[in-house]
Amino acid sequence: MKKNIFVVSAFTKNGTGGNLAGVGLDSCNLSESDRLFIARELGFSETAFIIPSHNVHYEVRYYTPESEVDLCGHATIATFSCLAQKISLEPGTYSIKTRAGILQVLIEEDKKVYLQQTEPRYLDIVDSEEIIDSLMISKDSLMSELPIQIVSTGLKDIMIPIRNYKDLQSIQPDFEKIKQVSRKYDTVGYHLFTLEPVHQEAIAHCRNFAPLYGIKEESATGTSNAALAAYLFQYKKIKPNERNLKFEQGYGMGEPSEILVRLDTNKDSITNIMVGGYASIIEEREVDLHKS
Repeated sequence: MKKNIFVVSAFTKNGTGGNLAGVGLDSCNLSESDRLFIARELGFSETAFIIPSHNVHYEVRYYTPESEVDLCGHATIATFSCLAQKISLEPGTYSIKTRAGILQVLIEEDKKVYLQQTEPRYLDIVDSEEIIDSLMISKDSLMSELPIQIVSTGLKDIMIPIRNYKDLQSIQPDFEKIKQVSRKYDTVGYHLFTLEPVHQEAIAHCRNFAPLYGIKEESATGTSNAALAAYLFQYKKIKPNERNLKFEQGYGMGEPSEILVRLDTNKDSITNIMVGGYASIIEEREVDLHKS
């Protein structure tokens, strides 16, 4: 059996950059092993598969080349951009079932897509010494006024504040040690950021490492930047009434990406958080399942 999978770049900036994802629009006949095989064959950080659902509009399952994960922001943006472009799915709000819960996806008139996140959770503060060791940096590279903390809006990542853009881009980490730390804290990986972005309209510039899931560095991560937005709100690094945020990522990889986050708030708490952006279909690829 052969299966056609779309290759889509999500979180593009002016039509370029972004993060590649595989998208299976009709996956009801695929087994668990089929989906994992396709993810491995494609080799992208995540591949999403749509499965029919009676209770919500769609069920979406997400796979890295290593295993299934609960949620993936860029693969969801890719999936619904693909639906909008290939089957003319109308602008509007759609409910999706994921292993992280039932979430809402918004397709706008210009085909920009937003994914609702789960309620932010602010978890363990992580000792800086093991982070410094795994990133092979000095303590001076960290922003001393912000903690290294695990935050989740669907997936747990370690938020790591870096002093400036130059320090952030110069980091060459020890990926095996990042695996060990990620496993210890049961997180997907590290989300590093600086509040010195390349473009003034962005709030932060980011790098993301998730080697535990077969991803050394990712050019655009939706859930991680949603968690970062919540973290920055928690520590009052967002201006009052600033609720539409832009994040930069992937520049050092030659894949400049733009991730958008919308916050709804009530005084000191976030009532809703959505991450979104644009996506471009690159190609349609045939995968031979007889090889599995």
